[in-house]
Amino acid sequence: MSRNILKDWAGRFRSETPGVSAKTEWADQLTRSRHAGPRMSVQTAMDPATHGTGTLSVHAGTYNDPVTGAVGTPVFNATTFLFQKESYKAFDQGMIRDYPIYTRYGNPTQWAVQDKIAALEHAESAIVFSSGMAAISTTLLALTTRGGHIVTARDLYGGSFNLLRDDMHQFGREVSFVDPTDADAIEAAIRDNTQLLYFETLTNPLLKCAPVARLGELARQRDLFLALDNTFLTPVCMTPIDLGAHVVLHSGTKYLNGHSDLVAGSAAGSRKYLDMIWSQMLKLGGSLNPQDCAVLERGLKTLDLRMRAHVAGARQIATYLDGHPGVARVYHPDLPDYPYDWAAGLLPRGAGGMVSFEVKGGDEAGLKLMSELRIIQAATSLGGVESLISMPFNTSHSSMVERQRREVGINPGLMRLSVGIEDLADLRRDLSDALAAATGERA
Repeated sequence: MSRNILKDWAGRFRSETPGVSAKTEWADQLTRSRHAGPRMSVQTAMDPATHGTGTLSVHAGTYNDPVTGAVGTPVFNATTFLFQKESYKAFDQGMIRDYPIYTRYGNPTQWAVQDKIAALEHAESAIVFSSGMAAISTTLLALTTRGGHIVTARDLYGGSFNLLRDDMHQFGREVSFVDPTDADAIEAAIRDNTQLLYFETLTNPLLKCAPVARLGELARQRDLFLALDNTFLTPVCMTPIDLGAHVVLHSGTKYLNGHSDLVAGSAAGSRKYLDMIWSQMLKLGGSLNPQDCAVLERGLKTLDLRMRAHVAGARQIATYLDGHPGVARVYHPDLPDYPYDWAAGLLPRGAGGMVSFEVKGGDEAGLKLMSELRIIQAATSLGGVESLISMPFNTSHSSMVERQRREVGINPGLMRLSVGIEDLADLRRDLSDALAAATGERA
């Protein structure tokens, strides 16, 4: 970007962005207005209220290069940017998040993918991180203070659970663990020093649906932050901001990127709260580099299309497994015996691409099943175009003792299946053959 273009953008930024002017006194006005973004004037701004997720996935946030006319966002492979008169004003007025100064603060390639995520989540702002755990740890620390209290669940991704159980008390935060589906128990766990409710919209690995709308109302009534991990559902299936969440988190490694070739995380929400998280991120250092931002933006362009295939595939595979004599139980929100009746109202666009099931014969049979699969691959992680299967007892939840796993419902033989976009007839045949080998039963 030439100096003239940079200066031109800075001028348009001030004139086109509500609440920002050359005379704005950012540093000492608690009532100052905040705007969406960061967003450069050459980016594609799209209103989620008037565009579908497919259009937002492809176009929102794209950097339209004013020099070359490139149809894709360039990779700004720079750690630092030349100081201009506007740079010093940005420092003086507390606007350094909105101006290209240093890549850990912000980079145009970062801003492009962040704006796309924000649009998809119906949020004002977003931040991308070097991993999902970087997003989670930074957000939990930013939205709480020493002496504060967090209400959460044992039904969490193992890394999140370990952070809350083992480390948050060392930062001076107390943590209570409750059933994520019991809104009354969640409310009963709130104390005078409670600051944050933190849950997964659809839990890992048992696909329990949190009563998100009730949690949003509870957070509003009790003046609490509500942060939700939406990794399993993605904004294609649920936009928690519309249901009262303040911050929505993702492991971008999973569905947002969708190709098992990137580790990333994200947080989205109002500009006010994302500024707090951004400030914490600067100190913890978990920013995402420009090259990986470009990979994540490319993956996001097909998010809506991929999720339609994941949702349809998971629904059919869950139904198939539910009728298989070698399977003891299947966990999926679309099945008739799913116990959380509010899920239907929260998930009209589908329940994501995950299916969990208990194979008869316990963990030994489960390990045998994985060794017999030929198309579905035994590996950790999820959300890629390829189907992946794992057992939580020796991967994501291996830090729990057996008693703790049973308390949250992780029984012997539990399998976690991430349904990819392969032909469903091939996946069913692969599962049928492996289940027959592992259990002696064939559908």
